[in-house]
Formats: sequence, C-alpha cells, structure tokens
Amino acid sequence: MAPRQVKTRASKRKGELASKEPPKAEAMQSGPAGDELLDGFLSYLNVERGASPHTVRSYKADIEAYLRWCERKGVNVLTATHRQLRSYLGELDAARYARSTMNRHLSSLHGFYGWMSIAGIMDIDPSSVLSGPKQGKHLPHVIQAPEMDKILRVHGPVDILGSPRIQTPTDLRDQAILEFLYACGARISEVAGLRLGDVDFSANLAKLLGKGNKERIVPLHGLCIDALKAYLERGRPSLIGNNRTDSFFLSSRGNPMSADAMRRMFKATVRSAGLDERISPHDMRHTFATDLLDGEADLRSVQEMLGHSSLSTTQIYTHLSPARLKSAHSQSHPRA
Repeated sequence: MAPRQVKTRASKRKGELASKEPPKAEAMQSGPAGDELLDGFLSYLNVERGASPHTVRSYKADIEAYLRWCERKGVNVLTATHRQLRSYLGELDAARYARSTMNRHLSSLHGFYGWMSIAGIMDIDPSSVLSGPKQGKHLPHVIQAPEMDKILRVHGPVDILGSPRIQTPTDLRDQAILEFLYACGARISEVAGLRLGDVDFSANLAKLLGKGNKERIVPLHGLCIDALKAYLERGRPSLIGNNRTDSFFLSSRGNPMSADAMRRMFKATVRSAGLDERISPHDMRHTFATDLLDGEADLRSVQEMLGHSSLSTTQIYTHLSPARLKSAHSQSHPRA
C-alpha cells in the first residue's frame, strides 16, 4: 500500500528540493542542505508519525552525528552508498559503542533514508540492505513487592516506619504520579501528557495518548484515585499560582511537568528509598504487566492496557510471571 501523502512542512520541503537541481556533493557535507534535510525529517516524525519528543531528540542527535561524519569524510548524504553507511557504523563499532547504541544509530539511518525515499528526494534507500548486530534478549526488570512498598512510601501519607507525615504540594504530586504509573502501566511520556479532562473520577478511568497518537482507556484502582484527588484538592492549587494550563501534573513553578522532570523525580525517589538507582519509571510498567498476569489477567487485556500493537510484545511478560507458569505447568503436564 502506498504511504498516505500528508501536506506537512516535510512534504513542502520535498517540493522545494525537487524543484531545484540536486545538491552538489560539496554543498551536502554539513551546510544548509544537510540541515534542511534534518529539519524535514524531524517535521515528518513530529507531524506524520506522531513521535514523542524523546524519540525526536534521539533521532536528531543520531542524524547530527552522521552528518558530522559525512563532513569529515567528504561523503555526499544524497549519494551515500550502503558501503559508506557500513563504514560509518564500523567506526562506531571500533569506538566500542554498545550493540544497543549501534542498533539505535542504524534505526535512525533507516528512518532518515526511508523518509527521503518516501518523499522522493532519493530514488534508492542505501540503508535498506543493512542490518545491525544481534543483541542478547534481556527480560524486563520487575520491581519486587517490598521495593515497590518503599517507593510508594517516600512521598506518601505514611512513612516507611508507618508514622503519619505531612505531605507538601510536591509530595502530593509525586505520590500521585507514582501511584498512576503503577496503577495503569503508563509510559512516563503519557503521564506527562495527561490533561485534567483525561481522568474520569466517576468511572475510575483515564485516557492516555500513546505512541503514534493512539488513544486508549485504562482503569484505575481506588488507591490511585485517592492519590489523584488529594493532589488535585491540596497540591495542584498551590503549584499553579497565576498560570493557566490544563496539564494534570505541574512543576513547582506551575508549568506542565515534563517527562524529563518526572524521570529526575523518580530517580530521587528511588535514591531516598535506598534502592538500586538503575530502577526506572519504565520498570513500573513492567511490574504492572507482570503483576496483572500473576493475578490471572488474560494476555489480550494486558495488551490493551499497555497499548501494545502486537500481542508478541506483551508475551514477554509471561516469562516474568512464575506463578502463571507454575499454574500452567501443574494443569498441563501429565506428571504434575
């Protein structure tokens, strides 16, 4: 099926580039032409692909690194061959980049040259024949129950010793974020994008805007709802000041709280809990999925709540659910 043509800044740039003579090699090293291509690609990611700001930043950094390499090596971006791209990846390998980083750079090149091919800027995609180094598969990290309890007590109404504590407006906000992450398996970018109208307190439901601007509805349990209400009633009014925004979670200055700020808050919380600082917000998502499967939730429901396009993506969590595996084994094995 031919890609849907959408009139965006990227497609406008395509017309501008197509109306001119092909840029000469010396003009393509890193000057305006390279910058124009990068701008068009980033616009395509933003508008047509609906990529998250974090994804766009990653692609931008990778392609900028590639354009700098092209300048050093005298490579014309528009006439680069697969051998030249392989040479670029070879330098990353010689510099001892991790396999995951190598594959990310290759993915960025696939996206960049794939876009130029779709937009008609190039006839042939030189990256299409390249594949990255194989990576060992690692199971997602799951936060154990005692660790989760420590995390959820750092900003909560009761401390780790069980003593009541006074919550500041930022405590109320941070507690609501943590409860929300664990309650519905949301990505940190989805929490940052949450609006006041996205939570239905009468039905205990929230609307999330996920990858590719796909919306989904997720249920929320009572403890999460209580934390959200406490934040809205006693935390948010103190934070917003004279600002006007419908963003659900606000910074201490009353601005929408960014995903990066939420990540920093999470790291500080893990540190305060005395836990391994490698624990990430995404581990809350992994733990949510695993706990649901341990509780006998069906895989399709978990897939829908996580917003996975493919069931195979969700199936990895079956490997993290020992109780589920033991149950299946005892029910199915002839000698069990």
